[in-house]
Amino acid sequence: MLDRWHGLALRNDMDGVPPVTQQPIRPDESFDYEFIAPDPGTYWFHPHVGVQLDRGLYGALIVEDPAEPGGYDDEWVIILDDWLDGVTATPDEVLAELAPGMGTMTGDMFMRMGNTLMGATSDLLGGDAGDVYYPTYLINGNPAGDPAQFTASPGQRIRLRIINAGSDTAFRVVVGGHTLTITHADGFPVTPSEVDSILIGMGERYDAVITLADGVFPLIAQAEGKRDRGFALVRTGDGSVPAVDVSVSELDSDRVGTADLLRAAGEVTLPTRVPDRQISIALTGSMAAYDWGVDGRRFDADQPLSGAHEIREGERVRLTIDNQTTMWHPFHLHGHTYQHEGGGPRKDTSIILPKQTLTVDFDADNPGLWVAHCHNIYHAETGMTTVIGYRA
Repeated sequence: MLDRWHGLALRNDMDGVPPVTQQPIRPDESFDYEFIAPDPGTYWFHPHVGVQLDRGLYGALIVEDPAEPGGYDDEWVIILDDWLDGVTATPDEVLAELAPGMGTMTGDMFMRMGNTLMGATSDLLGGDAGDVYYPTYLINGNPAGDPAQFTASPGQRIRLRIINAGSDTAFRVVVGGHTLTITHADGFPVTPSEVDSILIGMGERYDAVITLADGVFPLIAQAEGKRDRGFALVRTGDGSVPAVDVSVSELDSDRVGTADLLRAAGEVTLPTRVPDRQISIALTGSMAAYDWGVDGRRFDADQPLSGAHEIREGERVRLTIDNQTTMWHPFHLHGHTYQHEGGGPRKDTSIILPKQTLTVDFDADNPGLWVAHCHNIYHAETGMTTVIGYRA
């Protein structure tokens, strides 16, 4: 396995992506990663070998900023996950089941077929929400039947650092009876935005501040489109424990926090500059054949630079990602953060809806070979990956 330091723009030989920057670490061997964390924020790490991520091999990596003013009494790291390993199947078995494709099956009925789902749809995600059946969803490693608990005092302001470590599931996060003020996206500050829920795709991170009321409240990570949820408790005083299936008005609200609503804070906004290079990337493939790729090409680990996109150090790069598929994809770029067009947030992972296009800018200031891929682990593993490389 290898560790991939998700979101950190570290030096290329520490990025941990076989076969592009490193060979896999063999059993009973070790490798020392040495790098300077360049930016404060909420990050995480996970392997980049096969579908190991879906076996729970990950962790939070929080880079504190001593100059940050704070303005909150405590912070809670909240890791969301979809879980099946050792319960219904292994991730490798799921991949083997998906790989032949699902054919041309149609219909609106929500149903499980082996380890796959049919009819899991979401308007927020533009249709197909995901295709893997998970028997449980976790918050900080705990299932809904044994919920994680967060304790504080009424009136305290808490910074939530929310990480979606799932492999095939977007979550909508709410705290019953409370609003959330988004302060950071993928580690970088944004103009504060008050919402009732946050939609978070695989690999994304959002920080939000919440002012706690008095009582016991549900913290829900709704598995978007999959009719199930992760569940935890927030305790600030006495009160009855809400049921796992409790209805909360926040999930019915249209005040859903997404990247499209956010604007980068002034101190992290990229300076205005005409792009030196424009690159277009097409996300291609379908569930029918499970032929996920980039520009119609499935990533080949034996020829990792086939179809690579060239940039040069010092350039301002405009990257346009065109989702030509009928499914949403959380697109992730290694080694850099980009800014959404129109003054949007600084990010490294972004939801791109079906048949939609995302345009972002970044500065080519970190030489090396960097992968860009869908952060649905099953899509990435079957081919939706490419390389953006610097030429001297």
